[in-house]
Amino acid sequence: QVQLAESGGGLVQPGGSLRLSCAASGRIFSVYAMGWHRQAPGKQRELVAAITSDGSTNYADSVKGRFTISRDNAKNTVYLQMNSLKPDDTAVYYCSALIRTTITTTDTYWGQGTQVTVSS
Repeated sequence: QVQLAESGGGLVQPGGSLRLSCAASGRIFSVYAMGWHRQAPGKQRELVAAITSDGSTNYADSVKGRFTISRDNAKNTVYLQMNSLKPDDTAVYYCSALIRTTITTTDTYWGQGTQVTVSS
């Protein structure tokens, strides 16, 4: 059993900042790529940022220069620092992680989602 626990969402004014956290726990052999996705009402879920186990990152064009993804491998935790937030960033944010749970089993796990609302 593997669980991803997210925290850090909330209501923030335009131009403000939030930091999301997502910790993986359970029967974990290795954690590979981790990422953050978001889904706004009426829209498809989209990748926001991803990070490999060795720290390589990639970002959606809409968040480049404003969001920073990072991870703490010792804690199996991924973070998303969000600065200069815009109303268009309003969405439910989900973390994901590619995790090896046995010698032969690797699956993608998802967090439950955390609401981020950017509004004045």
